[in-house]
Amino acid sequence: MISLFLKYSLYFVLYVLVQVLILNNILFLDFINPYLYIFFIITLPSTTTRDVTLLVGFLMGLIIDIFSGTPGFNAFATVLIAYIRPLFQKTFGPREEHDFLVPSIKTYGVGMFLQYAGYLVLIHHFTFFVIESASVAHIGSILLKTVCSSAFTILLIAGLEFFKFRR
Repeated sequence: MISLFLKYSLYFVLYVLVQVLILNNILFLDFINPYLYIFFIITLPSTTTRDVTLLVGFLMGLIIDIFSGTPGFNAFATVLIAYIRPLFQKTFGPREEHDFLVPSIKTYGVGMFLQYAGYLVLIHHFTFFVIESASVAHIGSILLKTVCSSAFTILLIAGLEFFKFRR
């Protein structure tokens, strides 16, 4: 139990550092910015309670916001996906009951995991870009940023998953 807590604490710090130090500095064609840190929330074990998931999502989003200069945008979008995550786990996860299940390509299968992660990434990105825009008047720009940034983020997530799967 303690080793699992330490493992996830290390992952938390690692994803925050990668996002803040590397990925926040990547902006392709003025509208593609990957938000890989949400992979942490997406792959929390199924035994993680909703309260813990919401708290971790809020803290992670807030830390990213502090370093990104986005006042609460990431925190809101991350709490939203943390809240709806169990619904997507039930929809795309394995049908049989498990005591401990970490969402991954290995446990969900390639197609189901990419759908599960893809929907959560799209929801996160769309929410983030709507809040950042402070209006839906620029819906075309919001949708373009959402689709392009989501595609890049999902590509990174798939790469990490295939790397983990091969080990």
